[in-house]
Amino acid sequence: MAGAAQTAAVSGMRLALELILFPGFAFCALAGMVLSWLDRKVTARVQWRVGPPLLQPVYDLVKLLGKETIVPRDAFVFLAAPLIGLAGVTLVGLLVGQATLRPDLQTWGDLIAVAYLLTMLPLGTIIGAAASRNPLASLGASREMKLVLAYELPFILALAVAVIKADYALSLGEILKVQWRDGIAASSLSGTLALLIAVLVTQAKLGLVPFDMAEAETEIMGGTTIEYSGAPLAVIKLTKMMLLFVMPALVATLFLGGLRLDAGAYGVGMGALKVLALAVVATLIRNTNPRVRIDQALRFFWGPVAVLGFVAVVCATLGY
Repeated sequence: MAGAAQTAAVSGMRLALELILFPGFAFCALAGMVLSWLDRKVTARVQWRVGPPLLQPVYDLVKLLGKETIVPRDAFVFLAAPLIGLAGVTLVGLLVGQATLRPDLQTWGDLIAVAYLLTMLPLGTIIGAAASRNPLASLGASREMKLVLAYELPFILALAVAVIKADYALSLGEILKVQWRDGIAASSLSGTLALLIAVLVTQAKLGLVPFDMAEAETEIMGGTTIEYSGAPLAVIKLTKMMLLFVMPALVATLFLGGLRLDAGAYGVGMGALKVLALAVVATLIRNTNPRVRIDQALRFFWGPVAVLGFVAVVCATLGY
């Protein structure tokens, strides 16, 4: 009994350290800040500007943490909402990291958990915007709800392709091992289509142009975040930075073979390049496209993207 209790305590301590440090919160935050700097740097170069220094994301967060926090009447809900999204993104980063570090770990259904946890960020955004009682925030929340309904169907279809290609495995580790054995999912027709869908959904989940209508600074002055300031706004910004790393890491894991530790420095380097390439693609899309209306986004995701998703599922089922 004492041995079992000690083993459970050690396992709990290890899980806590992974959640807080690596590959959980601290690592995802650091990687997210680096990719956020890269996003702003690439954007600046596209616009023929120099761009910010490497530590600019840190400066921004520290500055926000020192600002006054102004809250509406429903202060608890308003302040707790950003933490919902932060928790969801952190847990997704933990699951993806664990699958990369220990693909042989016996898990089942963590891909279902990932799909669920990724909805926590828009859920927290909608709750916080509604609690602020600002008309522009309410408009942003309405757009966010419609956008989530739009991209979730294609996203689930893309996940289904990854599951089918991995012999119907719902474990991220199993999906990785199948790709390491048989080749990356994106090397097939269905995998390529699913990867394209995942890239488009990533753009929407990140709230980047052309799918940034929920914030739309030039239209509704920040929308869902208009009433946030100080530390809560810092949490929102940090969560978005972390998502800029977590979503490309997830897409790379599902369709590009992820990061392979058993291949040494080459495997690690190639895995990092995959995530970096997906983040740069998101940046290039946001700098080369105009913002679309929410009705256009709905028609786009429920129309051609959803059809493409169904085609990808059929092709994956047939072995293509």
